Amino acid sequence: MTTEQPAQPQPPASGTSVSGQPSPGSVPPPAQRRRRDEPGEERGDGRFPRGLALRLFVYVVAGHLMAGFLFLLFELGGSR
Repeated sequence: MTTEQPAQPQPPASGTSVSGQPSPGSVPPPAQRRRRDEPGEERGDGRFPRGLALRLFVYVVAGHLMAGFLFLLFELGGSR
């Protein structure tokens, strides 16, 4: 013998009231991200992302400055 149980009402989805309207304190869903907002999509056409190009430039300049400083130290130290 099986007895059917009456259907139980489902609780409303989170952030909505019983009438289906958003509750006053609910947080709206996140906005859709555009393709250009994705990481690595800052610059199209197969070019480096702007942040990577800037970082690479800074590292190259800093590396050359350090190498120049070391070269100067060895030149001044070797002349004595």
